Parts: sequence; C-alpha cells; structure tokens
Amino acid sequence: MNNRDVHLPGSENRQVTRAAGIIGIATLISRFLGYVRDMVLASFFGAGMVADAFIAAFRIPNLLRRLFGEGSLSIAFIPVFTQVMIKGDKAEGHRLAVGALKLLLVVLSLITMIGIIASPLIVHTIAPGFAKDPQKMALTITLTRLMFPYLIMIGTVALCMGILNVLGHFAAPAIAPVLLNLSMISAVFGASLFSDSQTVRGLGLAGGVLIGGVLQLALQLPFLARHGIRFWKRSGLWHPAMKKVGVLLLPTIFGAAVYQINILVGTLLASLLAEGSVAYLYYADRLVQFPLGIFGQAVATAVLPSLSRQAAGGDYAGLADTFSHAMSLVLFITIPAMVGLIVLRDPIVALLFQRGAFDEQATRLTSMALLYYVLGLWAFSSVRIVVSVFYALKDTRTPVMTATVSIATNLVLGMVLMAPLKHGGLALATSLASMVNLTLMVYLLRKKMGLIRWRPVLVSCLKTIAASIIMAVVVLLICRLPVFRQSLPGGVRLPIMIVIAIGSGVAVFSVAAKYLAISQWDQVMGLVKRSLSRS
Repeated sequence: MNNRDVHLPGSENRQVTRAAGIIGIATLISRFLGYVRDMVLASFFGAGMVADAFIAAFRIPNLLRRLFGEGSLSIAFIPVFTQVMIKGDKAEGHRLAVGALKLLLVVLSLITMIGIIASPLIVHTIAPGFAKDPQKMALTITLTRLMFPYLIMIGTVALCMGILNVLGHFAAPAIAPVLLNLSMISAVFGASLFSDSQTVRGLGLAGGVLIGGVLQLALQLPFLARHGIRFWKRSGLWHPAMKKVGVLLLPTIFGAAVYQINILVGTLLASLLAEGSVAYLYYADRLVQFPLGIFGQAVATAVLPSLSRQAAGGDYAGLADTFSHAMSLVLFITIPAMVGLIVLRDPIVALLFQRGAFDEQATRLTSMALLYYVLGLWAFSSVRIVVSVFYALKDTRTPVMTATVSIATNLVLGMVLMAPLKHGGLALATSLASMVNLTLMVYLLRKKMGLIRWRPVLVSCLKTIAASIIMAVVVLLICRLPVFRQSLPGGVRLPIMIVIAIGSGVAVFSVAAKYLAISQWDQVMGLVKRSLSRS
C-alpha cells in the first residue's frame, strides 16, 4: 500500500466492484444455507412459543455483535488501521491489529459475564410482552444466557474480518457465516434424535450457535497468520493508535447499527402483540437480508477500505467518485431485487417456510411483514454506503445524529402503526425510519462534500427503476399463466413457477438495462466474464 494508490479512482472503482463480487458470491452461499436453516427452524418450531423465545434471545447477542463488533469497532478500526498501514510501517500495523484483538477479547468477555448475570433484566426490557407467559419468559432467559458467549467469538470474528479486508482478503471473512448455518442445522437435527420436545430442540439450537461462533473464529486465524498477524505473538493490549479508535468507537455504536436497533425495537413492540408476531417479523427480515447481505452489505464492506485509503491520502475527488460508483452499483442491484420480492413475496414465503408447524396463516402473515420491510430495501442498502463515507472521513457525529432521529422515528411510527397493521406496521415503521435516516444523511453529506456528482447516481437510479417496472410486468404475467394454476401438481407448481419467473425477470431486466445503457450493467457483466475466464 502506498500513497500513489489513492489517486487512482478508476482503479479503486474496479477494486470495489471486484471485492463486492467476491463478498457477494460468498454471501450468496451463506444466505442459501441460511434459508435452509430457516426452513428447518420453521418446520420444527413454526411460529409458536419456542420460536418466539429463541428469536428474541438470539437478537440480544446478535445486536451486541453489530454494536461492538462489525457495527462499531470494525468500522472505527479500519480507517485508523489503514492510516498506519498506508504509511508503510507494516510491523507497527501488525502490533496494532494484535493489540486490538486481545483488548477486544477482554472487553467482550467482561460484557458477556455481565450479560449472563443480567439476562432476566435484559429479556424483560427487550420482550416485556413475554411476561404474561412465565414459561416463554423463563425459556427466553435460559436461551439468552446460553448464547451470550457467542458474542465473544463473533465480535472477535468481526474485527478479524475488518483487518483482512484492509489487507485485501475478502473471501474467508465472507464465507465464515456458512459455518454458523451448518452448525445450527446440525444442532437441530442432532437434538431431535434425542427428544421430540421443542424446548430441548431449542436448547440444542442454542448450542449450535456457540459451536458456529467457535468455527467462524477458527477459520480466520490461518489467514491472519499468513499476513503475519498472530494471536499468540507477545504484544500488549494497548497501542497508541487505539486512542484514535476509541474516539471513533462510541459514536459509531448507534450510527452503524441503526437498522439492527430498529429491528430490535420492532421485536420489543411485537412481543406485545399476538403470539407468533416476533417470528413473522424474523422470517420476513431473513428474506430481506438476502439481497441486503449479498449486495448492500457486500458493496459497503468492499468500499470502506477504498474510501479510507483515499481519505487518508487526501484524495477527496477520488473519494467522491468511489462513493458515487458504490451508490449507483448498490441501487442498480437492490431496486430490481426489491421489486422482485414485492411481486413474488407470497409464493417465495410459501415455498421456503410453509411445511410442518408453519401453516398457511403463518405464510400469509409473514408475507405481509415482508411487503412492508422490502419497501425500505433500497434505503437500508444505501444508508450503509453513506455511513461508510462519514466514517472514512472520521466524522462520527453526523451518523449518530441521524441514527438517533431514525430510532426515535421508528419507535413513534411503530407504536402508531401497530394498532391498524399489527406486526406489519412495525415492519413499515422500520422501512420509513430508514428512509428518514438516508434523507438526512444525504442532505448533510451534500453540505459537507459538495463535489460529489449526484446526477449520474440519479440518472442510473431512474433507468434502473424503469427496467425494474418492465421486469415486474413480465413476472406478473408469468405468474398468472393458466399452467401454474391448473395443470401442474401442487408439489412442483411453486418451485417451477418461481424458477421460471425469476429467470425470466433476470433476463428481461438484463435486456432492459443494456437497452437503457445503464453503465453498472457493463461493470457487473465485466466482473462476471473475468471471473468465468479465471475458472
């Protein structure tokens, strides 16, 4: 890494696109297994008491992972680590990385011990509605205590991912969640061999989470060692550069994890509604996480090291160009994904989850939540890109301010909309709050960096919307063909219809994107062709 690199915006854009592709492919594999996992959970647990208890319990360490792991420490650490590395002092950068990892282990261990002791208070705060069912409350507390140590492993994994991303390694960090999904699936089936009790299976699933966390951390260590970063190296817990990380850390807790905090607010309010409401929101959110994780998070993860290099080198014109490229790319992919999920939400939910304990009513109510969540997909994805710019510039105040407004908006809208729309109102509140967050951040970024070229982003976005509308019309027509309503047996109707509809939608969108001359289409296809030529 050297200062010359930061003056090559075209090179940075290609690197961002390539890195996003690697992360996206790895995340696709992980998300696929994640859906297999959720299909297993839906089949074994449905949307009943154990499902609500596990989902609420798992949200607590998962939120803390977002806050203290990839949501704050990783984002606060990357710009500082990049600055040390870009100066060419490799040994100093390694000392910083090892010290940060050891310090994080100590901090997370303390938080975990406190969390285990305070689990009853935490659960009563997060899911107050569970108090009316003592059995559900007791199970949620037990599961929370069992899964709290997951925070130690996954928080450390998140920092490892940030270090490896700065060093140009994206594949291993992105593929790590596959191990968690495999571990959870195996745990459910393993527990089922010993007992038919859903409670026992739920406890087994919590054990699978812990094993998955250990496996994810173990995967990162050889790749860190290959770059000269070894846990076992003698090093203190403190490095002078950690002071800069500390200055950035606390504000990023809210700024980076606003989506997860809003989801947690939804869980809190959903616990006051009918049984199953927490589960409906969870399954719908999992479907939204598919394009959000593969595309939105992939681009955001890929772009932060590039933005940090450009900010550290004072290349603000290059930074603005990289940001515009990332925004156009994420909107080009998430807008058609959003439209596709809206059109196909009912058959997709039915195909993935409707079996065993997950009945038609659960499908209908999950589909309703999915509709309201997916309306905000473009905003969820875009916020991650804008946040990356502020953090690359070491501006933590702005994301905190907008995140605070967003969380307050979500809470108020959730309480207002949950009366007429039940759990669907909570999903809609999350989407609207994210749109408010994005609007505020874009306005403030424009004031901070007037040199950003918004016109190409807007033109690309409008063209993408036009191509997505054409795609939606074709997909709707395909779903209404008589062959899918009368001729095919029920067991194969849904999968065949969805495969044909998605394949046709992708083909139509591709033709429309090429005809409308959307530049991101050429970039994505170029990445695909280069990947195929190397294989």
